[in-house]
Amino acid sequence: MKRIMTITLLLIFMLSHTIHALSWAFPFVVWQGKVYEAKVEEIIPENDINKIIGEVKTQPNDMTGNYYGDASNYYPSGTKYYEIKGILTSTAIAVKENNQWVKAVYDHDAPFHIMNVISNFYFIASVILLALIVGGVVFRKKSKTR
Repeated sequence: MKRIMTITLLLIFMLSHTIHALSWAFPFVVWQGKVYEAKVEEIIPENDINKIIGEVKTQPNDMTGNYYGDASNYYPSGTKYYEIKGILTSTAIAVKENNQWVKAVYDHDAPFHIMNVISNFYFIASVILLALIVGGVVFRKKSKTR
């Protein structure tokens, strides 16, 4: 009987899966390496909205909490960011939600993530340029030795 109970308990522990998910302290958006807390109760009038400055492109990993680029834990990809007239973007931006604009206030700088570097246009252009230079040097050396 003890043996059956022990085996049963071992099987239960081995077959059960634990699910972990983060609970975020506040809804946020990330734009140009800065995290803005979305103040969902603070609506900005349409006449205070200026031009589009960006949009949500990625979502954080719910298991690790890691995120990169223009991300949000609350708004779906494609949600637009706007300038607010008379307010510096380093202080606050507006996020479009259901045909209204919610104020998002700067909270802190986003943590470093390698994808911010790898997905950067200048990094990609530099790698391509370096590859072309190295390829040219190698080709030139091979053509001289012939």
